[in-house]
Amino acid sequence: MKQMSEFWNERYAAKEYVYGTDPNEFLKGHLEKLSPGRILFPAEGEGRNAVFAAQRGWEVFAFDSSSEARVKAKNLASEKEVSIKYQVESLEHVHYPPEEFDCIALIFAHFQPDKRKSYHQKLLTFLKPKGTIILVGFSKNQIKNNSGGPRNIEMLFSEEELKSDFQSLSELKIQELETELDEGTFHLGNASVIHMIGFK
Repeated sequence: MKQMSEFWNERYAAKEYVYGTDPNEFLKGHLEKLSPGRILFPAEGEGRNAVFAAQRGWEVFAFDSSSEARVKAKNLASEKEVSIKYQVESLEHVHYPPEEFDCIALIFAHFQPDKRKSYHQKLLTFLKPKGTIILVGFSKNQIKNNSGGPRNIEMLFSEEELKSDFQSLSELKIQELETELDEGTFHLGNASVIHMIGFK
C-alpha cells in the first residue's frame, strides 16, 4: 500500500490538477437525475467529482490513499465554497457504518486483481437498500490506448468481472464503449471505457 500511496503522492504533488477540475461526464449526468443524499467517493483523488456532488447538494464523503490528493481536494472544495469529508485511508482499512450511503461513485478506481472483487463487495455493504452505485472505468481494450489507466490488463475491467462482482444488486446496467477523454493530463484522447449503473 505504501508504494501505491507514494506513486499517487508524487503524481498529485503537481500544482495543476492532473485529472482536471470538472466532473466526469457520465457521473455528472446520473447525479443530476438523483435526489441528493449521502454519497461516497472511494479513491477520489483530487476531488473533482466529490466537489461537483457537493455543489449539487449531496453530503459528500471521500477517501484516498494519497495525502497530496486530499490537500488538493480540500482546496478545490474551498474554492467552490462547498464542504466535503475526506480521509486519507486505503479501501482495505476504511470503515463506514453498514447501509450508510444513498450512492457510491467509483470513478476510475482500479484495484489489484486479487483484491478487486472483495473491495467491490465491501463497498456494497456501505450502500443503503435501493441505493445507487455508479462506476466508470477502463475496459481491457484500453491496454491498446495511451489515454490513461493502469498498464496492467488484469487491473482493467471486463463486463463479466463486473457482473460477477456486483451480482447481488437487484438491477445492473453495463455498457462498454469508445469515447474521447478530456480530463486533465493523464486522461486525454480516445479511450475504451465501461459505464455501470447498479441498484441495490
